[in-house]
Amino acid sequence: MNDAHLHLVFNHFPIIVPIVGMLILLVGFLTKSDVVKRTAFGVFVLGAILTFPAMYTGEGAEEIAEKLPDVTDALIHEHEEKAETLAIINYLLGFVSLIGFWASYKQKSFANLIAIAVIVIGVAGLYFGKVTGTSGGEIRHTEIRVGYDGTQNPAPAIEDGDDD
Repeated sequence: MNDAHLHLVFNHFPIIVPIVGMLILLVGFLTKSDVVKRTAFGVFVLGAILTFPAMYTGEGAEEIAEKLPDVTDALIHEHEEKAETLAIINYLLGFVSLIGFWASYKQKSFANLIAIAVIVIGVAGLYFGKVTGTSGGEIRHTEIRVGYDGTQNPAPAIEDGDDD
C-alpha cells in the first residue's frame, strides 16, 4: 500500500464521522437524552482523532498525485487548503465535544449551551467537509470538475496561477 492508497483509506473519516455525530446529536436533542448527546460527543472526538491520519497521509499522496496526468499543483493546493481548514474545525469540534461530554456527565447547567456550540461548529464542519471532499475528488475524477461536458474530454484542470 502506498501513501496515496493510505490517504484514500483515511480521508473519508473526517467527513463522514462528523455527519454521523450530527445525526446522533440531533436525535439526542429530539429525545432529550443526555446519553445520546454524550454518544454524539464521543463520535466527534473519534472524528477528530481520525483526522490526524488523513492529514498525515496527505503529503505522501500529494507526492504521487502531482506526477499524474491532468493533475495540477493548483488542484492539489486548493484541496490542501480546504483540508487544513476542515482539520482545524474537526480538532475544535473534538475539543469542544470533550468539554460537552464532561459537562453533560457532570450535569452542569451549561451543558446544553456546549451542545449547541457543537452543532454550530459541526455545521461549519459539514460545509468544509463537502468542499474538501469535492476538491479532493476533482484531483482524479475529472467528471466532477466544473465545466465537464460529459464527453471523453476531461474538464480543464485549474491552471497554476489562476486564483479566481
